[in-house]
Amino acid sequence: MEKLDPWGSFAVNDYGHVFREFGLAQFPVQWNSVMDNHLFERGVIIAHRDFERVLKRIESKKPFVNITGIASSGPYHLGHKADIDLFRLFKKKGARNYFAVSDLDAFLSRPDEKIPNLATAKKWAVHNVADLLALGLDEADIYVQSRKENRYYEFAFELSKKITKNTFEAVYGHVDLGKVGANFLQYADIMHPQLTEFEGSMPSVTGIGLDQDPHARLCRDIAKRLPYKMEVPSFLYFRHQSGLQPGAKMSSSHPETAIFLNDPPKDIEKKIRRAFSGGQPTVEEHRAKGGNLEIDLVFEMLKFHYPDTKELERIGQEFAGGKMLASELKQFAIDFFVPLLKEHQQRAKESMKKAEKIVYG
Repeated sequence: MEKLDPWGSFAVNDYGHVFREFGLAQFPVQWNSVMDNHLFERGVIIAHRDFERVLKRIESKKPFVNITGIASSGPYHLGHKADIDLFRLFKKKGARNYFAVSDLDAFLSRPDEKIPNLATAKKWAVHNVADLLALGLDEADIYVQSRKENRYYEFAFELSKKITKNTFEAVYGHVDLGKVGANFLQYADIMHPQLTEFEGSMPSVTGIGLDQDPHARLCRDIAKRLPYKMEVPSFLYFRHQSGLQPGAKMSSSHPETAIFLNDPPKDIEKKIRRAFSGGQPTVEEHRAKGGNLEIDLVFEMLKFHYPDTKELERIGQEFAGGKMLASELKQFAIDFFVPLLKEHQQRAKESMKKAEKIVYG
């Protein structure tokens, strides 16, 4: 049986179990035309909770809240970029945008050997904000938890009285006080935009990985019991984005599993060449049997990030048919990701001063 651990580094493999056990709805194919984005047409977004509320707002061109966040506990990697790409899509769809750079969360929920103090979380926050600006977010879209308005903190404390120790332990399997504190901040992140001091009551959406569903379930439960007029938050769920080897997700805690946005070109190339392949053991076998797209982790990375769906389908067919070798598929990925990330790194470098001002004031 799958165990969902929001702080773990292992992959979710049994989607059917997760859907059945926790009541997720599969994302309907007919909604893809409204979203008009590769994350939807390629099945990267696989499930939802009450997304139809947000979809109606998009179709009627009415505002909705677009809220997500990432703990500032290390450099962003390609797994984070998919979250940010979804956030940017909703920004284009007319959302009211709240991207939480979660420095307090990082300090509270990460071990001391990784984030020994808040100053370390803030240093990472600067790099993270620079990445966000380089990826197309505006300063108005971003907030840093430790610099948020007082009402946000008041609200987080209000939420702390809406959940018991037994409930927390039942959902997460432990009561780690740092993670308890971090969780109330996460719930506040997701729900505070609907307070009258911010946007007021309206549908909201947060994109998460399946392993983050425990947060979503508790957040939705708390929202129903608050003394405010507030819509229950909606969630979209990403298909698991693998790390570079089978069985693990991309993780800042395990650098060998991920391609980071700040990786030097030589490291990017080396990591892609070493990534787990669905190619056959010999050229002769590969020409005869073709490659296995279901297990090829380089093709999976392209599925999440390569923008041209028709070209990606062509490449997939050539690899599966044995016409394209694993080494050639990896070279294609290198030729795509290396220039993409080199350009990104230059933009992020140019955004550092602005990022420092956002984090430190």
